[in-house]
Amino acid sequence: MTFKRTNPLALAVLALLTERPMHPYEMAQTMRERHQEEVIKLNYGSLYTVVESLHRHELITAAAVQKAGNRPERTVYAVTDTGTAELHSWLRALIAEPAREYRQFEAGISMVGLLPPAEALDVVERRSAAVAEQLTALAVLLEKLAGMGLPQLAWIELDYRLAMLRAEREWLAWFTTATREGTVGGYPDWEDGHR
Repeated sequence: MTFKRTNPLALAVLALLTERPMHPYEMAQTMRERHQEEVIKLNYGSLYTVVESLHRHELITAAAVQKAGNRPERTVYAVTDTGTAELHSWLRALIAEPAREYRQFEAGISMVGLLPPAEALDVVERRSAAVAEQLTALAVLLEKLAGMGLPQLAWIELDYRLAMLRAEREWLAWFTTATREGTVGGYPDWEDGHR
């Protein structure tokens, strides 16, 4: 039975367990403390499903069972050697091999000509404002993380997101200006099509 590399949450679980054995609740708390839910969708139902799958594929093992007070028993998991090898292989592939990602914005902007120019300008300006808000919030978060004394590698994915948001802001500014001035390629036909 081959493990399918489809859920980034499985990658995060393997990575966390290379640090130390943990139970799923501790995994979720650690991810939240590190703001990893910014880049990996996290919910408890999915987490337990991922843990079960990793265990079934022998990438992690039940290392212990903890009981504290009235709380239910918690299984503590540890990564196996096979799990560590899978983690490293998966990371190499994710980082080295560009994958086609189908982003919603790209789908929408590919059909922007179906909207009248003024309406397209309005929605792009709204997106630009939302991106500016995201940039501000991310800058605050990065400052907070840096202030905690964490090394940049602990939040490098947020640095990457910051660069991508800056690039998107720049493209949105270009598109807004070109649409407003009527210099975006095909603008006369676009305008005529909506008269």
